[in-house]
Amino acid sequence: MDRYGSPLYVYSRTDIENNWREFDSAFGDHPHLVCYAVKANSNIAVLNVLAKIGAGFDIVSIGELERVLAAGGQASNCVFSGVAKTQVEIKRGLEAGIRCFNVESAAELGRIEQVASGMNVQAPISIRVNPNVDAKTHPYISTGLKENKFGVDIDDALVLYKTAQQSKYLSIKGLDCHIGSQLTDVSPFLDALDKVLGLIEILKNQGIDIEHLDLGGGVGIVYDDETTIDIAAYIAAVLKKVGNLEIILEPGRAIVGNAGAFITKVEFLKRNSDKSFAIIDGAMNDLLRPAFYNAYHQVLPVRENAQGIESNWDLVGPICETGDFLAKDRVLSLSEGDYLAIMSAGAYGFTMSSNYNSRPRVAEVMVSDNTHHLIRKRETIQDLFNTEILIND
Repeated sequence: MDRYGSPLYVYSRTDIENNWREFDSAFGDHPHLVCYAVKANSNIAVLNVLAKIGAGFDIVSIGELERVLAAGGQASNCVFSGVAKTQVEIKRGLEAGIRCFNVESAAELGRIEQVASGMNVQAPISIRVNPNVDAKTHPYISTGLKENKFGVDIDDALVLYKTAQQSKYLSIKGLDCHIGSQLTDVSPFLDALDKVLGLIEILKNQGIDIEHLDLGGGVGIVYDDETTIDIAAYIAAVLKKVGNLEIILEPGRAIVGNAGAFITKVEFLKRNSDKSFAIIDGAMNDLLRPAFYNAYHQVLPVRENAQGIESNWDLVGPICETGDFLAKDRVLSLSEGDYLAIMSAGAYGFTMSSNYNSRPRVAEVMVSDNTHHLIRKRETIQDLFNTEILIND
């Protein structure tokens, strides 16, 4: 901590690599591509580690595409998702040679065709269908119901595929389906799979061949004591149903979530007749998940057998919001100056962080065997307003 300061994100390179390989190796010789979902953690050092071992990438913006390219990833291994792709993003994706656009609406399909026509190229497309399967997860990260903004109703997809088939500027590559995030039960995945395989059969009978099936991501991780999905068993169950069809998966959290921790320092201890507060230097702007999702993260002392005041502590930060907490009611023995590790923070930690209350974003470090590397410098106060402009009048 003396070198990098606090608060701080720390990631394990070994865990990231092993987690991706767990997905990849489960396919054996079956045609597949494991595309890391960049939104989970987009640091270019993380992306570079994954690119080196053969990962593809699931991107949702031109910024994520440029990050992948800067990190040494291949555009031809990128699937471009997201509901609001702009003309600039579509053009850049085509110029870079992405593998496929995951199309989320009829309007988007028309825009992609228009951009491709203007460039006189064929755009590779896959329709993202919404199978109306309840993922039984937090409503903010459920994506496969009719009430969600993502994808095309599965009953309407055939019309879009026929439209694409008739265009000389669109090339049908696949079918895409993603039902939600942090799933700990395999049955919703398999329910969705049965529905999309039924659609693929209908498409085949209409003379529309599908080269790949993209089943999205969503495999949950252990934050507390959950029993989550056995990845090898899940993939084996998929392969029993899909014949020789190439499969694309888009795991994000499952690759980086448990490979990262957020380190924070206890600044003050404050107790009253009802509550015990550990006031820490980390805040909701650094790690939003507890405030936004009421998410649970284990909290461990960085130094074992630390002596202090034992109580049921709420870990609260400096932000001027009652919702600024990282954990509540945790039995810990604490002293001022102690460091705590907020576990399972590698996914949707730094990528969701902000400068709220004009707080500089924290540094990121990657640990590899017995070495450690700074992979993002801590922002300075000056960085906060370098792009802002005074009005001189």
